[in-house]
Amino acid sequence: MTIRPIVRYPDRRLAMPARTVTAFDDGLRELAADLLDTMRAAPGIGITAPHIGMPLRVVVLELDAKDGPLTYVNPVIEWTSPEMILHREGSVSMPGVNDEVQRHARVRISYWDLDGSMQSEESDGLRAVCHQHEIDQLDGVFWIQRLSRLKRERLVKKYEKMGRDM
Repeated sequence: MTIRPIVRYPDRRLAMPARTVTAFDDGLRELAADLLDTMRAAPGIGITAPHIGMPLRVVVLELDAKDGPLTYVNPVIEWTSPEMILHREGSVSMPGVNDEVQRHARVRISYWDLDGSMQSEESDGLRAVCHQHEIDQLDGVFWIQRLSRLKRERLVKKYEKMGRDM
């Protein structure tokens, strides 16, 4: 297990759709373990393979100690609720800035586990927000694209200023 360097915004790799995983092997399990270590070190609660420069559809979430880390391979949103919620979001690729993003309150996703078995999961609240946020990233949609142009420009300026001040 290794902590990998995180791709930082505005790296263009964050805007590229990730490729479908086809090999469910030790390499995939090693990638998932590295993602978990990297996410914990960042720190964060969710990370995708594109965050470390690997254009593959892999997500690792760790929202609480009770459930532990969960890995989603090739996740797809199958259903979204009409109800919406606002939730504060950020990214390991843009540390130090966050803002409220409107998302569906509930979602159902399908995905493969690390053993190559098809799974389905319904989620609400924070988990639903994370599913949408990370699947967006796999599709090449960085979270700030969900903000108004004015909010997005303000956040980018703040992030750039933070980089200059370091």
